[in-house]
Amino acid sequence: MLLLVASYFFYMNWKAEYALLLLTSTIITYEGALYILKFQKKKGLLLFLTIGSNLVILFFFKYYQFAADNITALMSCAGMKMNCPHFDVLLPVGISFYTFQAIGYTIDVYKGKVLPERDFFTYALFVSFFPQLVAGPIERSTNLLKQFYEKHPFRCVMALQGLGLMVWGYFLKLVLAERCAIYVDAIFNNIAHHNGASFLLASFFFSFQIYGDFAGYTFIAIGCARIMGFRLVNNFMRPNLFSKSIDDFWKRWHISLTNWFREYLYFPLGGNRKGKARKVLNTMIVFLVSGLWHGANWNFILWGGLHGIWLSIYSLIRPKKSNACKRNVIGTVLNCCFTTIGVCLIWITFRVHSILDIGTVFTGILFNMGRPFLDFNTIATALLAIAIVFFKEFNEEYRIKYISKKNDLLYVFKISVMIILILLFGVFDGGQFIYFQF
Repeated sequence: MLLLVASYFFYMNWKAEYALLLLTSTIITYEGALYILKFQKKKGLLLFLTIGSNLVILFFFKYYQFAADNITALMSCAGMKMNCPHFDVLLPVGISFYTFQAIGYTIDVYKGKVLPERDFFTYALFVSFFPQLVAGPIERSTNLLKQFYEKHPFRCVMALQGLGLMVWGYFLKLVLAERCAIYVDAIFNNIAHHNGASFLLASFFFSFQIYGDFAGYTFIAIGCARIMGFRLVNNFMRPNLFSKSIDDFWKRWHISLTNWFREYLYFPLGGNRKGKARKVLNTMIVFLVSGLWHGANWNFILWGGLHGIWLSIYSLIRPKKSNACKRNVIGTVLNCCFTTIGVCLIWITFRVHSILDIGTVFTGILFNMGRPFLDFNTIATALLAIAIVFFKEFNEEYRIKYISKKNDLLYVFKISVMIILILLFGVFDGGQFIYFQF
């Protein structure tokens, strides 16, 4: 427990009050789950109060100022003056992740999927498990909570697996993400000085930057837990370049959050059981909320809305699957290319600093292509990292014979090669993980 508290203080930059937030969320959901079991006739009200209390905390720290600024602007447009109180607070790292994890546990207890945890410290360990505390994956009580009651003796096989996952995560972050970030930052931090071709190349690199950054953290967290004998859920499954549709992309990207929204928001809204129109509405609600979950900014809401529109259209015109289509290599490649291009373009709304910048970028893409900004060293190292990721994930996707063959010595050799590549091409003075801000 002391290790968990120390870890959280480290992540929170030594702000004790933010550790108290985590403790508050833990106490609320722990007690709420016990009361839900005890007072079955009032469990709906108790669930509402438990979830509502957590969302109020999340709203204050993450969304209050955004809501206040927009209400003030709306009132001003209507000719009314309104001054909302201003609170200068920092966003606690990981608050969206552990809040959703705690809420998911409470809903599982309400639905009878798990019994409420009686031991407070065991439940606190579930909410604050340090490998995935600040950026996921968002764990379900049905998977992680029960593992705290299992024995976890040291096993060389799991330790080796965990080490491999951690090294791969560091490669994704230090090499792939940080190398791509050099070009991405050069373009999107100075959009007035670049053209459409540069924006397109930067959007392509950003799709790999954010994948390497976020998936890198996830693999490090899963690997760290694996060394200790714990198995966390997979959060990424080769979304870049291998997604055959937008629906397939969201089955591969941030899987734990996608599953959370499907289980706790999409299905309660009715899912696809109440007709096509209701299905589209539910999809749009989920993706708008998903965009808002990423941050209190209209850019993120637009990002989620565009994905919702694309997924809704795809669900209405989705072709029927057939064995012939599955064997059509050209069709698969074209589908992957189309999905990759579309996702890269939508990532622009996620990366730029304001809604006005979105207009500038897409205007440049449509009317001012020209010659892209070329930093050959940066582009070459970024493409090399992308090529390495593509080769590894292509092997995982299609299981190439001999390369996929399990062999401990070969596995150690691969880890050693990854470490050498990290030392040669890694950027060790880059920024923090992008999803720490969410």
